[in-house]
Amino acid sequence: MQQGTGFLTPRQRRLAWLGFLLAAVQAPVAAKLVSDSSWLFSLVVALMVATVILADDTMRRQPVNASSD
Repeated sequence: MQQGTGFLTPRQRRLAWLGFLLAAVQAPVAAKLVSDSSWLFSLVVALMVATVILADDTMRRQPVNASSD
């Protein structure tokens, strides 16, 4: 049984992980340094990127439909 491919290339996947980590680290730092709630934007971006990574993971784990004639 073969696994499917996701919609992200390996390079895009690495960049998505890097973006997720940077946004996830930046949010609490900004919350500490900034008095307004603009740090929530970083949190929302991190959650959106995490959703894309999870969707790509789900597509990769689905088996490829084998054509049996």
